Amino acid sequence: MARHSIDTDYLAAQLRALLAIPSPTGYTDTVVRYVSEELQRFGLEVELTRRGAIRAIRQGSRRAAARAIVSHLDTLGAQVKGLKSNGRLELVPIGTWSARFAEGARATIFAEDATYRGTILPLKASGHTFNEEVDTAPIGWAHVELRIDEIVRAPADVVKLGIDVGDTVAIDPQPEFLDNGFIVSRHLDNKAGVAVMLAALEAMERAGSKTPVDIHWLFTIAEEVGVGAASILKPEVASMVAVDNGTSAPGQNSSEFGVTVAMADQTGPFDYHLTRKLVRLCRDEDIRFQKDVFRYYRSDSASAVEAGHDVRTALVTFGVDASHGWERIHMHALRSLAELLTAYAVSALEIERDLKQSGDLAGFTRQPLAEAGDE
Repeated sequence: MARHSIDTDYLAAQLRALLAIPSPTGYTDTVVRYVSEELQRFGLEVELTRRGAIRAIRQGSRRAAARAIVSHLDTLGAQVKGLKSNGRLELVPIGTWSARFAEGARATIFAEDATYRGTILPLKASGHTFNEEVDTAPIGWAHVELRIDEIVRAPADVVKLGIDVGDTVAIDPQPEFLDNGFIVSRHLDNKAGVAVMLAALEAMERAGSKTPVDIHWLFTIAEEVGVGAASILKPEVASMVAVDNGTSAPGQNSSEFGVTVAMADQTGPFDYHLTRKLVRLCRDEDIRFQKDVFRYYRSDSASAVEAGHDVRTALVTFGVDASHGWERIHMHALRSLAELLTAYAVSALEIERDLKQSGDLAGFTRQPLAEAGDE
């Protein structure tokens, strides 16, 4: 079989390590260093963009028509919007997530020269003071504040700590790894995707696998704010598979088990041929899968295409319950996804025309529908 044996202990260990590193968009240097060192441990040469997106190329038989596998290192978070008269902090979100899930979160404030701890609270947090109003207060970022665990009663006290407008706030993940395979945490989007990629790479290195083309292992740093893989692809990349979370929720076909292959997101359908190849690999390699269409979702693939890269794109996901909130996944999906990535990496090149960036009709793909004039 083309799929490789995945070391789930290694996968879990990497996920634990990644979750322990705060990395809201804009504050990703530390996680970039960690992942780069792990890639170098596998013998890969790491190349960083100016801001820290990672490219590591595992050489195959050919450079042209290279394949890229991408996930993002950045997570949701918040920034200081203002210093309030009571010595607490007004916040705005980094990325799109509900203040409903921010309420009660423990957090770290990254000031200019120090870090501080605190809790995000609703403006009416005390039931002994506000009685039933704690349950009827509005929800939104204008209705929460960050209480700093220091002696601060006024904006001047906050300024003395070195905390200012624009400082980054990282939300504690508080992960739980259960014996039954479930993992519950914040920021599984997309620390779990990064761990899946590292586990797939570890399996390939352990097996000494050869690939028909170069595989570009990419890790972006601003997907949660829409930038993603906009500026990390090299011209020789012909296809890119994004690894991210699928939304296991009412009205969706995603699952916390097996691979969920996205057929489309809010930017439109993914590449017909690449997506169907991934589905075929799941069938051939006996990897459980399901398909889904995401309505309010975009990934690294969308940003790459919008930036003008002419690449085939696909999205494969691990199902997440309560995405961008208190997220839950299962190790079965992570293992299945890593298996699919290994099978894809070693699979034969089927569209020879992809070796060139452009050409005439010779070798151009066909879809299984009779074209005009065909008999």
